[in-house]
Amino acid sequence: MCLGLPMTIVETDGVSALCRFDGEERRVSVLLLSNPPVGAKVLVYLDNAVRLLDDAEARLIGDALRGLQAAINGENCDDFFADLVGREPELPEHLR
Repeated sequence: MCLGLPMTIVETDGVSALCRFDGEERRVSVLLLSNPPVGAKVLVYLDNAVRLLDDAEARLIGDALRGLQAAINGENCDDFFADLVGREPELPEHLR
């Protein structure tokens, strides 16, 4: 299974970029994007930046991944899913 990571571009040469997420750094291809700048948040799959993310979406994805890790470790993960705590999940309109 492949998970997309919300990473921040630290440096780039227009072809590849050094990106960071939670202390991990990796060099990824940015050829699928139109010259993303340093500081941009990107969604990375298999060392390829596939799309730009806004700060809010990058934070939500990062929180979900951290929450998943907390759950795997047997820790409380409610803080990572604050938008879901205390309410029933809602199906998208087309599935209701």
